[in-house]
Amino acid sequence: MKKIFIILIIIAFLAAIVYVAFLRSPAENNFKDTEINNPAKNNMNHIITIKTNMGEIRFMTYDKDAPKAVNNFITLAKEGFYDGVIFHRVIDGFMIQGGDPTGTGSGGPGYTFEDELNPEAESYKEGYKKGAVAMANAGPDTNGSQFFIMVADYPLPHNYTIFGKVISGQDVAEAIAKKEKDSNDKPVSPITMEKVTVEESPENR
Repeated sequence: MKKIFIILIIIAFLAAIVYVAFLRSPAENNFKDTEINNPAKNNMNHIITIKTNMGEIRFMTYDKDAPKAVNNFITLAKEGFYDGVIFHRVIDGFMIQGGDPTGTGSGGPGYTFEDELNPEAESYKEGYKKGAVAMANAGPDTNGSQFFIMVADYPLPHNYTIFGKVISGQDVAEAIAKKEKDSNDKPVSPITMEKVTVEESPENR
């Protein structure tokens, strides 16, 4: 009788193990492994489309790396803040900069917020390479509405919050950078952001 009881306990124990293994299915395991091995997919959650008078530039946002910068940009875009604003500074082989409603390089939304410069973040490690989208500033923790898009790899110091990466229209950004400009790097003919729109990336729909 005692042996039968022990056998029943063993069977129950084995059944419990099988049940737990069934709940944690291979599909679930693969999904979690995918999340770990592909941090960029989970990090980039919105698509921004900048329609300019020279074509469209689209970039995805680094929501986890720079949540404040992303939220700020999305909020301003949805309010129409960027519509009609020019790229006031363009430098071939470096970047194009916009987001100042005054078009002078000294304007903004009327407030500032802190930098997001985490050395462990994916965007920080990648640095200021072609296609990176980052906040422009006038010193530490002075972010507002101005931003720049890299048109070439450049060894900038890590002083500017990277919050996105171009996924299409990089050629448009590079063409803008080559436009004729004055001594302040301002295009002679205005390059305007006609409309800036926001959508969630396909992975989040």
